[in-house]
Amino acid sequence: MRGMPHPLDKAHVLLTGATGFVGQAVLERLLSGHPDAHVTLLVRPRGDITAAQRVAKLLRKPVFRPWRETVGNEGAEAALRDRISVIEGDLGAVPELPGDLDVVIHSASTVSFDLPIDEAFVANVAGPASLYEALQAAGGDPHVVHVSTAYVAGARKGVAEERSLDHEIDHLRELDFAVAARAAAENDSRTPAILGDLNQQAVAEHRRAGPRAVAAATEALRQEWVTERLVDAGRIRAQSLGWPDVYTFTKAMGERVAEGMWAGAGHRLSVLRPTIIESALRHPFPGWIDGFKVADPLIAAYGRGMLPEFPALADTVLDIIPVDFVVNATLEAAATPPPVEEPAYYQVSSSVTNPLRIGQLVSTVREYFSENPLTDHDGSRVSVPAWSFPHPRAVERALRRRESAVSVADKALSKLPATARTRGWIKGLDRTRKDLVRLRKFTSLYQPYTQTEVTFDDARVRELHFALSEEERADRGFDVTDIDWRHYLQSVHIPNVPGLLRQSGGPSKAPAPAALPERTDVLAVFDLQRTLASATLVEQYLWVELAAHPPSRWPRSLAGLVASAPRFLQAERRDRADFIRTFMRRYAGVDPEVLREVIAREVTPSMRRDVFLDAMRRVQAHRAAGHRTVLVSGEIDVFVEPFAPLFDDVVAGSMEVGEDGLWTGHLETSPLVGEARAAWLRRYAREHDMDLEGSFAYGDAYADRPWLDVVGNPHAVNPDASLYRYAHARRWPVLTWTETAESRVVPVLRSLRGGS
Repeated sequence: MRGMPHPLDKAHVLLTGATGFVGQAVLERLLSGHPDAHVTLLVRPRGDITAAQRVAKLLRKPVFRPWRETVGNEGAEAALRDRISVIEGDLGAVPELPGDLDVVIHSASTVSFDLPIDEAFVANVAGPASLYEALQAAGGDPHVVHVSTAYVAGARKGVAEERSLDHEIDHLRELDFAVAARAAAENDSRTPAILGDLNQQAVAEHRRAGPRAVAAATEALRQEWVTERLVDAGRIRAQSLGWPDVYTFTKAMGERVAEGMWAGAGHRLSVLRPTIIESALRHPFPGWIDGFKVADPLIAAYGRGMLPEFPALADTVLDIIPVDFVVNATLEAAATPPPVEEPAYYQVSSSVTNPLRIGQLVSTVREYFSENPLTDHDGSRVSVPAWSFPHPRAVERALRRRESAVSVADKALSKLPATARTRGWIKGLDRTRKDLVRLRKFTSLYQPYTQTEVTFDDARVRELHFALSEEERADRGFDVTDIDWRHYLQSVHIPNVPGLLRQSGGPSKAPAPAALPERTDVLAVFDLQRTLASATLVEQYLWVELAAHPPSRWPRSLAGLVASAPRFLQAERRDRADFIRTFMRRYAGVDPEVLREVIAREVTPSMRRDVFLDAMRRVQAHRAAGHRTVLVSGEIDVFVEPFAPLFDDVVAGSMEVGEDGLWTGHLETSPLVGEARAAWLRRYAREHDMDLEGSFAYGDAYADRPWLDVVGNPHAVNPDASLYRYAHARRWPVLTWTETAESRVVPVLRSLRGGS
């Protein structure tokens, strides 16, 4: 057994991936356990934050808290100054490295099972190649510990041994193919067949928001198509060669890079293959973890009742290893260099020595959540399911049925009126859809790991552990037989899974409307229909018809309106401006002065009684705060004029007047809706020197999206399904205004006028 001093105590160590989960734990152990070691970090800047600033911030993360408490803030600052060197750069182009390195720990990686193939290869294959080129150029002979993953063993059965992978795949050709795949996907995405389909999707969903919204949506869909194409390329290529996903495939190729460029060049190399790394058992403190790891999304989803079943095998071993075991094994491997050109392979795993089977895991997790239930969005306790481990095809059929039901419900909800109840249904449906998307992703990504029949030999890792003295084992050992899985899961790991502790104890609430600061350089812009008042263009037409004609004419007017309803609905779904144009043709031959008189005498009282009380109060509040209030409508002026006393400015359209003085049935100007209103609003603000970022806007329909996006404080009032989803995703306030003014409108109008 080896005693003190430790070979790393005075070593110069280069560490990559220091800001990652394993990397920061390795750095902490080097600082706390080897106080004379010097650590050089390769860290890339992020935005305006330099690499050195990132490292300074890194040392204040929870993983370093016990160490900082021991050495004090001054000691931590001294370590940052004297023991840590920061090289700014990344693995895409590694800058010049020191020539006096003793050890290199390469732990930088992109741990994602569904990366686009080019991104995965650049991170896990080209990145290591760049590192080894820089090490060769530095001229030193450090011992390199290349951190990989045990799952490079691929889709196989039985025990995977601690040795070099057996395959003849040319990793350089695969890298070239992966990089070229993006250009091919980008080219294909621009072909008429693909782009035409994507544009049709965008038109169907976003047409009412205007052509710019359609164009932006089309481009977003094209980029999504490219990403999905590259993700598929990575998964399919990996599976065709015997790996479950692009992550394990590229990590296997990365091992070949290390073997060829470092060990093959006459240097010492150790390859460390951990399995599924989870929270610390002991060091730096029990339960330490940094973000969601591989098993955590499944645990969290199960605890929230989102996984009624899962395509898993009860006898499959889920190979979990605490992060402190991985760190200790990494540093011990670093201190035990193998002979030149004879790489050492270490699998830090539990599946052979202390296996945790899926059935045991589910039982333990279920017991925990039964005793410590989470709460759902309504504050009710979540009841966790008991898995029966059905055949994967049965799980797939059940998932498809649920996805189909959500699709049918979505189509039905999109046709319902915009009410608070409808919005509640939409919110619940969207939550269900989100859960199903997550479940579909889990099923796709994790099934290879929950149905695997491979286990990982850890004989060489155990040799490393037992080469330590008893005192060293107690401090930095990694014997997996020390792990009591029930204790680890229920007392150490699950209570510290990110997100579970933040589980809401009650229903989620929409953001409240922004406070109204006293300013004279901001606007408060209101739409009319279903925002300021509940009446629609059709209802206003009926009021005019009923007021202008005797009761004997009413049936004819109603019959004509009903007969035209399908045409109006089609125009409304197609484009708000088209609907206004189509509907206003009913006014062909009307004398505008006569209509104004009818509206003033008979219709205005009804229109004012139709105003929402909350809208009136909101207008009042804006005016009291000094804001310029503006009513903007795509309707014609005669229907908007009754609301003029409420606002500082009223903007509306007008009808074309023929030589006979009557309306022709055509608009004089294009309706001020959607993108046209957004353009008008920008110009209006510029001409009146108004601050749009501080301004407020209120609209009800998805067609209002373009101009609501223009201001800093948009509000969705009684929104339709599309605007509700858009607003909810951006955390806009969603307001439900239902109570109309009735007789109480009179004192409010007087107040707004400043009268008595």
